[in-house]
Amino acid sequence: MAGFDMVVRGGTVVTNSEVFAADIGVTDGRITAIGVGLSGGQEVDATGLLVLPGGVDTHCHIEQLQDGGGADEESWTTGSTACLAGGTTSVVTFSTQFKGGGILEPLAEYRRRAASAMVDYSFHQIITDATDSVIWDEIPKVVESGVRSLKVFLTYDALALDDRAYLRVLAAARRAGALVTVHCENHDAIGWRTEALLAAGHTAPKFHAWSRPRMIEREATHRAIALAEMVDQPIQVFHVSCSEVAEEIARARHRGLKVWGETCPQYVVLTAGDMDRPGFEGAKFMCSPAPRNPADQLALWQDIRRGTLDIISSDHSGWCYDGTRGKRAHGSDANFRDIPNGVPGLAARLPIIFSEGVVGGHIDLPHFARLIAGNPAKLFGLPGKGAIAPGYDADLVLWDPTKKTTLTNAHMQHAIDYTPYEGLEVTGWPTTTIRRGTVVMRDGKVQAEPGTGRFLARGPYDMIRPTGTLPDGFDASVFA
Repeated sequence: MAGFDMVVRGGTVVTNSEVFAADIGVTDGRITAIGVGLSGGQEVDATGLLVLPGGVDTHCHIEQLQDGGGADEESWTTGSTACLAGGTTSVVTFSTQFKGGGILEPLAEYRRRAASAMVDYSFHQIITDATDSVIWDEIPKVVESGVRSLKVFLTYDALALDDRAYLRVLAAARRAGALVTVHCENHDAIGWRTEALLAAGHTAPKFHAWSRPRMIEREATHRAIALAEMVDQPIQVFHVSCSEVAEEIARARHRGLKVWGETCPQYVVLTAGDMDRPGFEGAKFMCSPAPRNPADQLALWQDIRRGTLDIISSDHSGWCYDGTRGKRAHGSDANFRDIPNGVPGLAARLPIIFSEGVVGGHIDLPHFARLIAGNPAKLFGLPGKGAIAPGYDADLVLWDPTKKTTLTNAHMQHAIDYTPYEGLEVTGWPTTTIRRGTVVMRDGKVQAEPGTGRFLARGPYDMIRPTGTLPDGFDASVFA
């Protein structure tokens, strides 16, 4: 066959179900053939390399708007650069809501900022204030515009919804045909324990983990699932840190509920001990939920193998370590409660999961492809993404499975001045990233242009439709 715009030749293709030697033919940015002996106008040599689907990161914070003006330090340009450097070609990020305001105006501003993206992108809409106008008027408009997932927090003073507000969001999502994603931690329990820790003089970063032990995450997950079951609304539980939480998800799925769970690289390579460092150093590793311990890491891999946790995202939430804006926003002697949460990880996600998961013997290559691309694209209804198959976008990553790299912040190519994975040795590394048939990274050098990313509008899809099972057969979402 001939006449392709591009042919990726001689590689070992990794799909969501198979591994085989083949060439990939690309026309007009889409995969049009997979076979042997293909030829085309541009040929990319993949000899000795794996050819993976471009990474899909459905939980990352890039240039997210901040209350009072401005946005995160990670811009769409730097964030896109980090993504492409690490083999990720599509993301779903967050449009926020500030309490007392609506969601349409922040979304319009966020769309304007995202126009400089170099990766393809969609949004989750955060709901922090479930007013009548937001619930009945604005959420339907946002979903109709192609933003088909809502994010709620069950903790953080500026973000948390109580149970009644959470139920209102679940009901609104059911009516609009959207998925709800949930940060599950018990807000009041965290506050109570934090007050006790500070009263005892326990202020260092390591006590962040003490303030939110695993049962706080487990309880909130159980509650989030129970309320979603009452409404018959599908949900995804974000950033699962331990197997006890995954067990709540597994039990729900066993009952036939549409509940999904994700985890992140920090939970398989970092521990609470990383926050126990001299001075302020432990702040580099603070995220919520907090990393647990080595036994929890091994248990999470079991949950991943079982399919209970079927997506691995970065939860990239970067705050610079130095300066006055990021981790030190409240001073270098701030107590743990006042240190911004979150760790960067856009570029580190694929190398860490490949090294720990595939090379470490926990998962095989197709499972890796599903975790970092296929499953997130499917769950969030991203058109044309997450698979190597005819008709899909030609988002591909050429991967050297034997290259050993010691991670440094320079490898990350993000705006943040550190990586929590500094010094971690990984095996496996992206050599070339292709986005919609265009080479956008080669040998660590990103060559895409700002504004070449595309917004991925998401229409209705069956995976997130309610099951149709309601308590007493009564659909309260029609009325409340």
